[in-house]
Amino acid sequence: MVEVGAYATRSDAERAQAALVAAGIPSRLQADDVGGVYPLDRTSGARLLVDEANAEDAAAVLADLSHPHGI
Repeated sequence: MVEVGAYATRSDAERAQAALVAAGIPSRLQADDVGGVYPLDRTSGARLLVDEANAEDAAAVLADLSHPHGI
């Protein structure tokens, strides 16, 4: 698995993961927050991982999420 995104919070990563799910791209969220029990501890953030074969497509989906109007 390869990282396609790094986020300050679990909720930001979950929003990005939802976009990947909508695009049919399986992913894994990796965060050191005890499964969301300590969501206010933002020291480590969260990472979004996908299979290497899906990395390019995932990056395109996430780029569209960051720039929804092509800006």
